[in-house]
Amino acid sequence: MHIRVIRPVIDTTLTPAVTDEVEHWAAPGTTVDVVSLLSGTASIESEYDEALAGPGIVQRVEEAAVDGVDGVFITCFADPGVHAAREIIDAPVVGGFEPSFLTAMSLGDRVGVVTILPNVVPMLRSLTRRYGLDSRLGSIRVVDMPVLGLTDREELIDRLAAQASAAVQNGEADSVVLGCTGMLGVTSAVRDRLHGKGIHVPVVDPTASAITWLESSVRLGLTPSRTTYMTPPVKARKR
Repeated sequence: MHIRVIRPVIDTTLTPAVTDEVEHWAAPGTTVDVVSLLSGTASIESEYDEALAGPGIVQRVEEAAVDGVDGVFITCFADPGVHAAREIIDAPVVGGFEPSFLTAMSLGDRVGVVTILPNVVPMLRSLTRRYGLDSRLGSIRVVDMPVLGLTDREELIDRLAAQASAAVQNGEADSVVLGCTGMLGVTSAVRDRLHGKGIHVPVVDPTASAITWLESSVRLGLTPSRTTYMTPPVKARKR
């Protein structure tokens, strides 16, 4: 099985860490490669960033289709370009949001998301409405750290644990989703912090959810529905 991971950003400094993370979650026998964009932004923290990333994402998905990959992970919690990608490749495609939120929904009633910055909260609320999941969203809290600042692991764990604890204690969440795929390798530490406070709720990692979701989809022989994700009409296009 071959999974292509598309980092929808031009930054490459985190590519080794992302590669380590996806390889950690991938099953034996799954080959994973990671690519970034040739044009776009250093991180996605707004609708504007997402729009600028769109052409580069589509380009990388077209390359993945030519390469015959079995699944595509667009590694961003905002699911940028996911629905466009499903129209142009006969392989399952996910971002970070959908698989992790659906997993969290299967483990608890109200889902609490802890994400990066206030800027992205409206984007994530819009996603829950698009997916018809808004009735299961308990709250969206922020750690107030930019994507490129998430490398301070201890500070990130502290803030995630504080916000997740508050969400549960205030009755906002029965399961917690880490709301950024840049939150690498911290899930178990956050879960342990909560358990140490007597808070026993699942903490869902978006990268782990995406990789294992793709592997399951490939094993089941599933590809995007062509009644939903119809092949785009042939016409002149320039980008």
